[in-house]
Amino acid sequence: MARKAGLSGFPEWLPSGQVVEQLVIDTARRVFELHGFAGLRTRSVEPLEEMLRKGEIDKEVYVLRRLHAEEAQADSGLGLHFDLTVPFARYVVEHAGQLEFPFRRYQIQSAWRGERPQEGRFREFTQADIDVVGRDHLAFHHEVEMAVVMGSVLAQLPIPAAVIQVNNRKLAEGFYRGVGASDPAAVLRAVDKLDKIGPARVADLLVTDAGLSDQAARRCLDLAEIRTADASFVDRVAALGVRDPLLDEGVAELAAVVEGANALLPGSVVADLRIARGLDYYTGTVYETQLQGYESVGSIASGGRYDSLASDGKQTFPGVGISLGVTRLVSILLGRDLVSVSRPGPAAVLVAVVDESDRGVSETVAARLRARGIACEVAPAADKFGKQIKYADRRGIPYVWFPSPDGDSVKDIRSGDQEPADATDWAPPAADAAPFVTSTRTTTTSMEARP
Repeated sequence: MARKAGLSGFPEWLPSGQVVEQLVIDTARRVFELHGFAGLRTRSVEPLEEMLRKGEIDKEVYVLRRLHAEEAQADSGLGLHFDLTVPFARYVVEHAGQLEFPFRRYQIQSAWRGERPQEGRFREFTQADIDVVGRDHLAFHHEVEMAVVMGSVLAQLPIPAAVIQVNNRKLAEGFYRGVGASDPAAVLRAVDKLDKIGPARVADLLVTDAGLSDQAARRCLDLAEIRTADASFVDRVAALGVRDPLLDEGVAELAAVVEGANALLPGSVVADLRIARGLDYYTGTVYETQLQGYESVGSIASGGRYDSLASDGKQTFPGVGISLGVTRLVSILLGRDLVSVSRPGPAAVLVAVVDESDRGVSETVAARLRARGIACEVAPAADKFGKQIKYADRRGIPYVWFPSPDGDSVKDIRSGDQEPADATDWAPPAADAAPFVTSTRTTTTSMEARP
């Protein structure tokens, strides 16, 4: 049977790639839980009317349809969620009476978008999100917390340097109002395209689509050029000579995020005033994150403050969140050969089989090792020991266990060293207990991927 090509935009990693993905997921989950976020999983489908009311994403939604549905029932009115924020907002509204606010959750789950597949963009992908949501009010300090938590996740991964770029929608909208923009949202949408189309074309959009004068468009581009690793951006914004109360509020909040996050996690955050975020529901701090040297792939972690995304008509649930693009990050690491994996599977030991009639002996040894948390497998056939050792080598299994009535032994097939062993107390060195991922850019960074 001829091998079929994979579906474009729906990635499937080889076993070693799965180890890398699991490392990212496990690291994110561990850090999220250390910061008190509770795990949550929502359904995969949402009403189309809910998904289409926020942002320009209608062309990206996969619609759910039953194959044998009657024509009149063909339109289910449901679609696969395109991110985890919209279903989370719905969940909060539906369960508000049973939740304790501020509600803190993390969610690691798949999402789907029908966009053109390219590097870093997929039709099915995994995200790792955290959000904090309040009832009618949410303290500003959570906007600092988001950057610290995500920065902590990234700092523990064997990846190139990652810096979280932050801006504030109040700062941007206040500045645009101050230069005479009647539609600040149109200016935001244009500025959000800077990295894709460049300043000259953005300037044209600011004039033609946003209705700005040439001078006002130039000042908006001057604002977008400001990037600082500390709060020095405050003076640079002031030097542009634009005045607006909303601008002042946004500048103060952005300075607090930059100074607060870097005080807890030095160098994790920079102020980047071109960051706009395309979705309309953001109202305060916004985040984007790029890997240094791989900026062309886009942001690997993004989000922001939203004050009106979730509401039941009587009360609102303001929140702030940030999402790690697990699939995008893994695709960069694998596609650019930025990491290596010690072995593709979890087994540290292969228990040899002397004879098929004695397979039960090998299974007993394996059971004793597994009971002590040592991952192992039993040889698939009672071949000559040399062949069983080659099997272990091909699978990256470092140790082969030899049962014997005269006393068991275990061999490190890398060094050739063999020693007596008892399944009740032997254990591999910690470095061999589970697969680990190492950065190919350094010789010092390694992380263990645990099941």
